[in-house]
Amino acid sequence: MILDDFVSINANGIYCKYGDFYLDPQQPVKTAVISHAHADHAISGNKEVYCTRPTQEFMHLRYHRSAAQVFNIVGYNQPFFIKDIKLAFIPAGHMLGSAMILMEYQGASYLYTGDYKIQPDATCEPIEWVNADVLITESTFADPGIIHPDPVEEIKKLNGIKSNILLGAYGLGKSQRLLRMVNDYAPQKKVLIHHKIMPINQIYERNGYPLGKYQLYGRKLMKAQDEFVYIVPPFTFNSYIKATGVKRLFASGWKNLQVNKEDTLFISDHVDWNDILQAIKQINPKQVWTLHGNGAHLKAHLETDILVKLLN
Repeated sequence: MILDDFVSINANGIYCKYGDFYLDPQQPVKTAVISHAHADHAISGNKEVYCTRPTQEFMHLRYHRSAAQVFNIVGYNQPFFIKDIKLAFIPAGHMLGSAMILMEYQGASYLYTGDYKIQPDATCEPIEWVNADVLITESTFADPGIIHPDPVEEIKKLNGIKSNILLGAYGLGKSQRLLRMVNDYAPQKKVLIHHKIMPINQIYERNGYPLGKYQLYGRKLMKAQDEFVYIVPPFTFNSYIKATGVKRLFASGWKNLQVNKEDTLFISDHVDWNDILQAIKQINPKQVWTLHGNGAHLKAHLETDILVKLLN
């Protein structure tokens, strides 16, 4: 039987009272199950954390000793228990180490997606599908008007730019995906990496995900027009607002960060409307609960066939 109160939202985040744990808590808690290492899902200071190995490595890199008191590292598709809840991490395709969280209790199953992606990505584990009675999905782009373009065609835009490029992107996940794609689809480009991104790259490569050719940025290098692509995190990108001799591009899937087709690479690490509908078809839930966005469109689209509940 599906329990309507299996998870709820409180000041600390998404809480499962039946197991007394939080999913991606927003404040430090006693027990946290963390889907992936982006800072809006993986905070420091939790007492006990369950996550994948790469997620632990990224959290240690960012938070050092305050990452958590205790880490429980669990591989994909390996069942574990918190009290009477049976859990498993399922590859989410969002970034290296990202996981959907499958929870089973009293004969019902609940799949919390965290952030997930269906588009191919050579820098992380591809998404895997499992069946669940309840799909608890992020709905960041759950809007029929939002359909992501082909990321390969987006990255190929770089081939038509002969000047050096300053490419802004989030340091964890997005930068590594872009680096791999530039090597694959614009191989004549010479990729330079900001020093803050280098240790993240090293974690990817230690975990068996080669990123291609790149080197650490040097100021003298960019003085020559040699089709350099300098990948930088947002704070550096914004500080170079008056940079000359470069084409400034920002890579994002967020509408409020889109400038125009000439200054933006629309490459998202989230599901769009069609992807969410595909996920629902693959997972075949009896109910869909939405998080992190506006689930109203899904509710209107699915209500006659599937019960949709908006958790936030």
